[in-house]
Amino acid sequence: MKKTRLYPIHEKLGAKIVEFAGYLMPIHYSSIIAEHKAVRNSVGVFDVSHMGEIFVTGKNAVDFVQYITVNDASKLYPGRVQYSAMCYNDAGIVDDLLVYKFSDDKFLLVVNASNIEKDFTWMKENNKFGVTLDNKSNDYSLIAVQGPNSNKTLQKICDKEINLEYYHFFEAKVAGVDMILSRTGYTGELGYELYFKGDEKIAELVWNNIFEAGKEFNIQPVGLAARDSLRLEMGFMLYGNDIDQTTNPLEAGLSWITKLNKGNFIGRDVLLKVKSDGLKRKLVAMLGHDKSFPRHGYEIKADNKKIGDVTSGTVSPVLELPIAIGYVDISHSAEGNEVNIAVRGKETPVKIVKLPFIKK
Repeated sequence: MKKTRLYPIHEKLGAKIVEFAGYLMPIHYSSIIAEHKAVRNSVGVFDVSHMGEIFVTGKNAVDFVQYITVNDASKLYPGRVQYSAMCYNDAGIVDDLLVYKFSDDKFLLVVNASNIEKDFTWMKENNKFGVTLDNKSNDYSLIAVQGPNSNKTLQKICDKEINLEYYHFFEAKVAGVDMILSRTGYTGELGYELYFKGDEKIAELVWNNIFEAGKEFNIQPVGLAARDSLRLEMGFMLYGNDIDQTTNPLEAGLSWITKLNKGNFIGRDVLLKVKSDGLKRKLVAMLGHDKSFPRHGYEIKADNKKIGDVTSGTVSPVLELPIAIGYVDISHSAEGNEVNIAVRGKETPVKIVKLPFIKK
């Protein structure tokens, strides 16, 4: 098992550690609900150093990114970030990712931890543009600072005014350390990501400075469990649960990032056919009204028949109601429809609703 450079801190804080994507990672420190609410109400800090960073450089960098991702990278300018995905030739999803543009000949692709090697191999196999691909995932630590007081916290220790718009980034010094500072987030709250190099001492320095700066806001460390419940309240995808190589972006509700008219990219022909033929199933959001706990893999039923499966589910710490997303037959996918989730043998009624569950 790999360990991030912040692992000694997690141990010191008494975090519950689990294996995740080949890393030993903190699942929670205090309670999942307390950590979740810290992010919603003030500010929380995540170690997400397990994520992957792959740099694309060369004169044809834009062309490569255009070909390998579904979104339109030609719309990017230096300092801009884009949410995107990569597809296989059959339109199944390789991964969802963030695309950072530094210049016409330099991009950073941030990929999911469990997919780093697979993604890097896929990129190399499809590099017909002569670009240089560098997997720098082991060189970088990544800390996410999320919540309404994240800006006030980081501004104290940053050498630039943090006036970033959503999905933008710049290079700055935080706690005296050179880093890429972006504003994207996986929680639905105001939040920032800090990418930086250095050993355990550097990582600990940055972490401790963030916590000192956020002390007045009762800043809290947050584990992967609350990260999952926070992203689900917003309806954000989790690769391996909600999307994978058996799902395509259109049925997964990612048509807004899938630019079929931008020119050729991997999977485009199949996606055009999927759009033309019509979807057979669709990812929907479901809201319950009792205290049942929907989980990944539970059956979704209607008229005593299985119509799909839950891909992610929990009880929302904010709504205090069961929430879930999952794929259902297209005939049952309309907003407002009532369906059932089979929870431990009992069918629990839920209503199909519009995402996000938490309105921001």
